Amino acid sequence: MLTLALILFPALTACLLLLTNSGTTRQLAFGAALIETALAIYAFSTFTPNATSQFGFDYPWIPSLGIRLSAGIDGISLLLTLLTGILVPLIVLSTFNRAYERPGTFYALMLFMQSALMGVFTARDGFLFYFFFEAALIPIYFLAAMWGGANRIPVTFKFFIYTIFGSLFMLLALVYLYYQTPATTGSAHSSAIIDFYKLKLSASAQGWVFWAFFIAFAIKMPVFPFHTWQPDTYVESPTPATMLLAGIMLKMGIYGLIRFILPVTPIGIETWGQTAIILSVIGIVYGSIIAIRQRDMKRLIAYSSFSHVGLMAAGVFSQTETGLQGALIQMLAHGVNVVGLFFVADVIYSRTDTRQLDQLGGITRTTPKLTVYFMIIMLGSVALPLTNGFIGEFLLLHGVYSYNHYLGLAAGFTIIFGAVYLLRMFQKAMFGPTTARTESFADLTLSESWVFVPLVVLVFWMGVYPQTFMKMTEPAVANLMKYIGTTAISMK
Repeated sequence: MLTLALILFPALTACLLLLTNSGTTRQLAFGAALIETALAIYAFSTFTPNATSQFGFDYPWIPSLGIRLSAGIDGISLLLTLLTGILVPLIVLSTFNRAYERPGTFYALMLFMQSALMGVFTARDGFLFYFFFEAALIPIYFLAAMWGGANRIPVTFKFFIYTIFGSLFMLLALVYLYYQTPATTGSAHSSAIIDFYKLKLSASAQGWVFWAFFIAFAIKMPVFPFHTWQPDTYVESPTPATMLLAGIMLKMGIYGLIRFILPVTPIGIETWGQTAIILSVIGIVYGSIIAIRQRDMKRLIAYSSFSHVGLMAAGVFSQTETGLQGALIQMLAHGVNVVGLFFVADVIYSRTDTRQLDQLGGITRTTPKLTVYFMIIMLGSVALPLTNGFIGEFLLLHGVYSYNHYLGLAAGFTIIFGAVYLLRMFQKAMFGPTTARTESFADLTLSESWVFVPLVVLVFWMGVYPQTFMKMTEPAVANLMKYIGTTAISMK
């Protein structure tokens, strides 16, 4: 029932917030998000590291069709529920020095988003997964469309069309898999994800199912060449929405690769997996090069995120245990780092009214707290040893290199390029002479500092003692790898 509470509590609180537009709205949203954090930490601390699903629930949804409301937490979904639980209150807290029109609606949409994300990461039924996958799009669309920048309407419409288009392919694949399961009493089939794993589809069927899922998840991440919606959406969205998009929502795509494509289409991966890895590696290099050329901090971080996601996708398609472990750990690390970086950009913009690097400089002279936090999170993104980004990127590169030496070497450029564009951003924004916009730059407020403190703690905790998190995922990853190997052999 813990999983049910993780899904329903934010949604119920959001319904209450829709009726509230008082000055206490943000405090109520923050309090509700903290309760969700406590639930996620309790799930993490009491989770038994094995390959089973825990804290679950299972109820009939559409009994005549065999579709059920079934969800639970296993080692693969555990880190993502923890990430969602930790980041949302920090994102809410980051708004305490900002004023938003219709605050009840604004914070309600954020909590609806959290509810849908929890549903995606815990669903054990294919159609329930699809329901939450689509439900997560609705609040983020309105957050971007109602509180975004000047070009928000065409940009968010493009984002909406892209994601809906991709999701239709996933729906077709789910319906096909549903009808391939054996019919039970009343001619109902099964939509349980675990029953999809047992199917022995033909090579041609696996090929098109692979691409149907891949297109849906590649758009959501995004992976080259399905990325064109991302930079503009990240830039035009209000920063809290951008944090939700980059910190948590894009993880739905990587999670979908692991949850559906690997176990359901092993022969499809043998045929098309290399193509997917090549597209991912192209995205790594392309995103990094474009990031180096950016002058807008928010757009630079958006392309940085695109590049890092490409490495995670490549690690998943390497079909190695280290690659999968790296993807899970890096999803947590990337969520922490990218939210921190976007908040840095937001803090700077709130004081200077610009994100252009050539109009910044000298900020470090009056901001010791911001400088230290910015540096730590930036070094985590660069994957400096003893920071959270190092262990995930090391495992991912090892997995890709084991799959193909040349692709592994190309993917390794993410570290070099990442150091170039992130250190350049840090140097241009924080050092050098002050400008007219930065002469009276004020350091962090108390609420802003409290956003950074948990992020910095996680940067060092994951870097110094990653086993805290890896031991939770290892049994589930090992079981998935064993299952994939057994399924692939039985189909040949």
